Amino acid sequence: MSNHLKRLNSPSGWRIPKKTNTFVKKTAPGPHNSHAMPVAVWLRDHVGLANNVKEVKKILTDRSLIVNGSPCTDSKMGIGVFDIISIPKIGKYYRILRNKKGDYVSVEITEDAAKSRLCKISDKTIVKGGRIQLNLRYGANVIVDSQEYNPKDSVVLSLEPETRFKVIDHFPFAVGSVAMIIGGKHSGKVGKISEICVVPGSIPNRIYLTEEKTGVEFDTIEDYVFIVGKDESAVSVWGIEE
Repeated sequence: MSNHLKRLNSPSGWRIPKKTNTFVKKTAPGPHNSHAMPVAVWLRDHVGLANNVKEVKKILTDRSLIVNGSPCTDSKMGIGVFDIISIPKIGKYYRILRNKKGDYVSVEITEDAAKSRLCKISDKTIVKGGRIQLNLRYGANVIVDSQEYNPKDSVVLSLEPETRFKVIDHFPFAVGSVAMIIGGKHSGKVGKISEICVVPGSIPNRIYLTEEKTGVEFDTIEDYVFIVGKDESAVSVWGIEE
């Protein structure tokens, strides 16, 4: 399998020049799909902390980059929506979001905000001992003792070493909850759910929302909805209009 991808074929959401070079780093299999942005591309092309792959590898070898609470040493590791990236040596902390064009955006956050991350529940299963396992959107699994969590809900996980992967908050997928849209023509919008329309058959369910900023109503499919709060958004979206 090739380790590189032609720039002309790279996902548009990466926002990188297409004709400066022939190849670009290819995303390795991991917590996100192939459209996730490799760490090397993020460091070099998005935040400008490296000029080339050699400098990227130096940063990673020094274990200076923390992704979702763990040091990252693989330059091809993919990063996606709501990942938390910390660079403690220079005091920089970022949350990855999508803007209205569907492009990845790095929103700078505080050190306290980088101590937890938002995750969408994809499914839940019963494991040995009758305990409940939450299967999260970015590939992780969390064991909980309560039945209150359901698929499509969001949970806030601690990223601090002592309490890593502990659920510290829960936002249900329900009318009245605040959601961010992470795909489609409404990508980047934040709104309150006004109606959940269950569609029979294989067609995706429709979700109707009212945008926070403008009060305009819009709708999207269920897969694009990511719950970010109960009465108001629990995450900063500063910079998402870029």
